[in-house]
Amino acid sequence: MKETILVLGSNGQIGTELVTALREAYGSNQVVACDIRRPDYEIKNAGPFEFVNVLDKDILKATFEKYKPTQVYLLAALLSATGEQNPKLAWDLNMNGLLNVLDFALAYRTAKVYWPSSIAAFGPNSPKNNTPQFCTMDPNTVYGISKLAGERWCEYYHQKYNLDVRSIRYPGLISWKAAPGGGTTDYAVHIFHDALMKNSYNSFLSAETELPMLYMDDAIKGTIELMDAPAENITIRSSYNLAGVSFTPEQLGAEIRKHLPDFKLGYVENDPRQAIANSWPGSIDDSYAVKDWNWKPQFDLAKMTTEMLNNLKK
Repeated sequence: MKETILVLGSNGQIGTELVTALREAYGSNQVVACDIRRPDYEIKNAGPFEFVNVLDKDILKATFEKYKPTQVYLLAALLSATGEQNPKLAWDLNMNGLLNVLDFALAYRTAKVYWPSSIAAFGPNSPKNNTPQFCTMDPNTVYGISKLAGERWCEYYHQKYNLDVRSIRYPGLISWKAAPGGGTTDYAVHIFHDALMKNSYNSFLSAETELPMLYMDDAIKGTIELMDAPAENITIRSSYNLAGVSFTPEQLGAEIRKHLPDFKLGYVENDPRQAIANSWPGSIDDSYAVKDWNWKPQFDLAKMTTEMLNNLKK
C-alpha cells in the first residue's frame, strides 16, 4: 500500500530532519510537512506543505480529509524550559494537540501514529542511573507532566481502540542542522556554536550534571526503525526508553578541546534549568528497545563531537 505521511510540527529540531529522511524513504510527494509557520530551510520546496495548528480542529480535520494519511508523526510541542514560562499553553498544546490527533487518526483509520515522549517524564524520585523502563515517574515540570499523561493516553487508545500508537522517550537531542527548541539539554548544542565562534561557552548547567543525550542521526534512525517494526514486536505502548550517550558539560568540554585546545568552558549559577536537570536521569536502560526492535545507536561522544564541529565549520 502506498504510504501518505503527515508530519505535524515539521519545522522543529526533529521535524526538519525527519521530513527529509521520510521523503528519501517514501518519496517527496508522500510526506506532507505541517506547521504553523512556513519552513525556511532547504526542504520548503521539496514536497507538500500545509499550515496546520494542532489545536485548530477544523484545520486539522481538513488536513486529514485531504490526505487521509496512513502514518502521522505528531511533533508539535512546547519543551521543558519554554513550557515553564507559559505552563497553561504548554499543557494545552502538548495534551490537547495529542488528543485531537489521536481522535482524527481513529476517525480516518490512520494505520500508525508516532508521538514523542521524553526523559522529562521521569522525576526526582525516579532512579537516576540506568533508569529502567518501568519505575516511579513523578515529573515536576509541565512538559514532563504532559509527557507522562500523554504516554497514558497513547496506551489507552491502543488498548481501547486498537490504534497503533508508538513512542520514544527521547533524551537530549543534538543536531547541527536545526536550532533546539527551548529544552533543558540545549546547552549541548549551543556549546558547539560558541566553541567555533567565540572559543568559549558559559554553561547554564553545572560541570558535573550528567544527562543522557542522543545525536540526531541516531534519533531519526531509531524513530523510523520503531515505526517500521512489525506491530507484534511492539511490547511497549506507552513510550520506549532510548539511550545514546551520557555525559556532563565538563566531559563534553574536554572532548571539544581535543579539536580546539584553547576552548574555555565557564558556568552560570542559579539558572532555573539546573533544577529541571537535577530531577532527570543521568543514564537510561533501553533494553526493551534493544530486544523488541534491535535498537543500537551509532554515535558515541567522540564521534558526535567530531561530526558537530566538522559540519558546523562548513
